[in-house]
Amino acid sequence: MARSGPLDRQVVHDELDRACAEFHRLLAAAGADDLARLTRGTRWTNEQLLWHMLFGFVVTRVLLVLARLLGRSPRGVGRAFARVLDAATVPFDLVNYAGPCGAVKVIGPRRMGAQFDRVIAALHRGLDRESDADLARGMHYPVRWDPFFKDYMTLADIYRYPTRHFDFHRRQLTLDDRG
Repeated sequence: MARSGPLDRQVVHDELDRACAEFHRLLAAAGADDLARLTRGTRWTNEQLLWHMLFGFVVTRVLLVLARLLGRSPRGVGRAFARVLDAATVPFDLVNYAGPCGAVKVIGPRRMGAQFDRVIAALHRGLDRESDADLARGMHYPVRWDPFFKDYMTLADIYRYPTRHFDFHRRQLTLDDRG
């Protein structure tokens, strides 16, 4: 996720809108059997993976807050925080797996779509408010938690994270597989 030069905000806005439209298309086309089908390369059903994909956008808002806070602290603080989180990878993986399994029992597809709209709108508003200096600020991340986390990520990198996460998991969905 290394960048050079200023972030093209319109590109990020377009990526967020594309993911939102695709999420709604996937939900609209999926029947109960489609949602219950297992995905490729995960232990989740399509519905659980869709929730996980949504959660990638929700957690981005938390990542942005953390980066704003830790980005102002000495680098050693952020590095130590990332090391502590990396040490907690096993419990994180358990929660990361179990969360969608339980969440879909409470938040169905219709509510997932509404939540997706809300989080995308919030990310758009946040991106529009960020200064270039804010977008250049960042922090160290637990690289063992997610293949898209890098050792150091700026706010600009974090705004790009959820669509990369979404696109990766989109390929694991089997909603288009009939039979």
